[in-house]
Amino acid sequence: MRSLGLDFDAKVVAEIDSRLETVRVQESARISLAVESGSRAWGFPSPDSDYDCRFIYIRRLSDYLALSPMRDVIETPLDKVLDVNGWDLAKALRLLLKGNAVVIEWLTSPYIYQADERFREECIALAHEIVNPAAIAKHYRHLGEKAQRAHFNGEQLVSLKKVFYVLRPAMALRWLRLHSKEGVAPMNFQALMTESDVPAAIIEILDDLLARKAITRELGKGVIPAEVSAFAESEFAFAQKIWPDRNCQPSPEAAELANAFFQSWVITGS
Repeated sequence: MRSLGLDFDAKVVAEIDSRLETVRVQESARISLAVESGSRAWGFPSPDSDYDCRFIYIRRLSDYLALSPMRDVIETPLDKVLDVNGWDLAKALRLLLKGNAVVIEWLTSPYIYQADERFREECIALAHEIVNPAAIAKHYRHLGEKAQRAHFNGEQLVSLKKVFYVLRPAMALRWLRLHSKEGVAPMNFQALMTESDVPAAIIEILDDLLARKAITRELGKGVIPAEVSAFAESEFAFAQKIWPDRNCQPSPEAAELANAFFQSWVITGS
């Protein structure tokens, strides 16, 4: 299974394929899912955006039964164009149970380098069953507030591309608030906007920033529009009220489902 953007550089994609094949051979690991996870998948790339490939892999049963556990992360050399690394299925499932939205974003990325289609579909279905929306909201709120402190720091001028680092978590929180029974929000920023009943004034500002970011390597600095700052603030405040900080431990039933999924794919490959 493959689904990539028409603007993806063919040479870069070939290099990603080569690295994934090297991982498969050298690590004796099945790569069940490999996706684009950076600004390209989020929907706000620049002409010089790098490629962020993330993958989920499954080792041989004998590796999981060994006395000395193997690392649950595989990394390849980082350069100016490529960032390719992955997580063991066990690590991905543990983080999914804890409400780590990164795993959900990998599963729902619109750009897929390679995938076992059934694995992806069943993993998404599992996420819908075991994910705690409160835990996902906590993840996005902390991510957004951290970016807000770093980039909306009271200075008159800020890097305009950093606006998206604050607004994307805020938009995800709005989506979760309006889809209260769901825990799997779209990865793509435009999809989040479309499904979140965003005020027209905010849409107009963001559409302009997105259009400018798509054609220039550097947006430069500017004053944060008051509407944008207020939007982010209100979504973080709503999230704090609806999903206050608390221990979001997975239920025994969720852990059992995740364990069964892991064992099935490790033992039988399905």
